Amino acid sequence: MAGDSVDVSGTDVGTGSGRAALSHLRICDFTGQLAGAGATKFLAAFGAEVIRIEDPTNEGRWDILRGGRPYVDERRGIELGGSFNNHNVEKLGVTLNLRKQSARDALTKLIAVSDVVTENFSAGVMGRLGFGYERLKEIRPDIIYVSNCGFGHSGPYENYKTWGPIVQAISGLTFSSALPDQPSAGWGYSYMDHTGAYYMAIAILMAIHHRQRTGEGQHVDMASTEAAAALNGPALLDYTVNGRPLRREGMPSSNRNQFPAMAPHGIYPAEGEDAWVAIACRDDGDWAAIGTAIGEPWTGEARFATLDGRLDGQNEIDDFVAGWTRQRTPHATAELLQAAGVPSSAVQTPQQRVDEDPNTSGWGLWPTVKHPEMGDVRVDGMPVHLSETDWSIKRGAPVLGQHNEQVLGGLLGMSSEEIEQMRVEGAI
Repeated sequence: MAGDSVDVSGTDVGTGSGRAALSHLRICDFTGQLAGAGATKFLAAFGAEVIRIEDPTNEGRWDILRGGRPYVDERRGIELGGSFNNHNVEKLGVTLNLRKQSARDALTKLIAVSDVVTENFSAGVMGRLGFGYERLKEIRPDIIYVSNCGFGHSGPYENYKTWGPIVQAISGLTFSSALPDQPSAGWGYSYMDHTGAYYMAIAILMAIHHRQRTGEGQHVDMASTEAAAALNGPALLDYTVNGRPLRREGMPSSNRNQFPAMAPHGIYPAEGEDAWVAIACRDDGDWAAIGTAIGEPWTGEARFATLDGRLDGQNEIDDFVAGWTRQRTPHATAELLQAAGVPSSAVQTPQQRVDEDPNTSGWGLWPTVKHPEMGDVRVDGMPVHLSETDWSIKRGAPVLGQHNEQVLGGLLGMSSEEIEQMRVEGAI
């Protein structure tokens, strides 16, 4: 395992009680955007010492989110990107210009005292930088190298480059998100960047567990398109076993649940502008409860008493339900149906969920971090709590080269003269 943690004044990374779940790990991190940076953020929040490597010659822009919107105020600049800050909290930041031999030497020393090297470049980039897996094993035989790219490091698509929306489209996820007789809708954000980050974090932890048991490192090759394809399981099984394609009459319908079948099931309009409520009727008992709560004549029609009857008349039921939900606010409908034991919820806007939902503060999902340039900023927390070794997010993302002296000097033992010489020659 890694050596002594870096003593970073004013932070709690690598210091304190040592009870953080992953405080024994050090990660040399080349990840960017969200599919990679989100994975190492997860580990950093649980105490791993994540040392982020950036290129000083292009202001760290191998992560395109650095310096990008959203912003906290009218200021703009490479240190003021809201998304970058969100995905890189609790990490240390060093700059290394790997075109310079002194920077390559420093990186070699850092890898030698790290447990894991992580990246989400396109396939082959790390090799071209001179630090492919074979070279990493020469530096540290039990190193864990985790790469996460669109198509992985093998197969005919190996050299293709992707982004979250492309991964979603190729995998089939975008095709499944639609309404009948309408074009595929997809998502308005990179769903597979988020999900890819979770898969990558799991992959890192599996490799670490394997090494703890065997002492053996390995290359973990992850493909986000394959991770996305795995989310199509029910649709793939339905086609393989039953020969039913997803695009057929009445399908797909992103509002309806096939496995198991439910009716009514969907998002319905409510009183107000762009207001909606979600309702899921799981079985005949729920339907009876809906009828009691609503009290409308159509809920008592014999043809809708069974699931088969409701599925046959699903379009008509949806019209009935929508006519009823339009007369009240989303929360009023949800509260009424919840009281009857029926799953229902208002469709909340981000502002409503973050600022107005009491569960937000109750869970602690949006902690405030202190960023060197932006000040106090609220960021995404972790969607899980551990009773004994919970996560902690207090420090914002590093500015460029913020921890050069601490890492190069404190961890790697370089003298102040050596570090200054690297700065003079443009290596940091």
